[in-house]
Amino acid sequence: MILPDAYRYTRRYQGPIQTVIFDWAGTMVDFGSFAPTQVLIDAFRGFDVEVTLPEARQPMGLPKWDHIQALGKIPAVAARWHACHGRPMTSADVDAIYKTFLPLQVERVARYSDPIAGATQVIENLRKRGAKVGSCSGYPRVVMERLLEHARSRGLVVDCAIAADDCKAGGRPGPWMALANVLELGATDVRACVKVDDTVPGIEEGLAAGMWCVGIVLSGNEVGLSAAELASRSPAAVAELRARAGATLLHAGAHLVVDTIADLPAALDLIQERLARGNLE
Repeated sequence: MILPDAYRYTRRYQGPIQTVIFDWAGTMVDFGSFAPTQVLIDAFRGFDVEVTLPEARQPMGLPKWDHIQALGKIPAVAARWHACHGRPMTSADVDAIYKTFLPLQVERVARYSDPIAGATQVIENLRKRGAKVGSCSGYPRVVMERLLEHARSRGLVVDCAIAADDCKAGGRPGPWMALANVLELGATDVRACVKVDDTVPGIEEGLAAGMWCVGIVLSGNEVGLSAAELASRSPAAVAELRARAGATLLHAGAHLVVDTIADLPAALDLIQERLARGNLE
């Protein structure tokens, strides 16, 4: 038996970062990730079921239909639904809530989605590095278009934006939205791509696509505070929040974590150093 040249299958990528793929809410815009959560709370309230903000945050990162379904499976939410409606939540109920949720999200997404401090400068930095700027989200396309319009008006422009319903195979935690960015932007190796996200499903998405993953801690869903709320906390309290959220994202598989997008260039420098050495771990 003649075995093929093993080197072809173990070669290491050595070169520049080609593409950085960002999540939106909690990562590039919407400090604290309030647009998805608050609208979900309001959508459930329309069916006479109260959902708390911590509950609404638990499935964050999933496509919104899946997010609603996952919310309905949280024991406390399921119990409230059953008490109100006399039966468990069904797929038809998820459809009905989603139908209520969608126009509310389209209407309100811009209200919450101003760029996080440093976002536009980081994207400018990436373009100076020669990297493309991709993005994806748990938002469906109709919401994404409204978000993109608002982001452009604030000077935040990406090279590619993939919505949760753009890929027939599905959304997170699968790799398809991240890989759609690779195809659209012409990256030649997934090992030259970095996924940046504030949620566990978003980190799992990047890992499934074979990419480096950077977790966003203080501006994201795991902390879930507005910039003003965070600024009001003591340094010790912020340190505790940072440690807890960072541990969650690192446990999910993030290679590095940073406070906000403003801190991303230093993380990219570390990744680039490893790529230059051919170190993919």
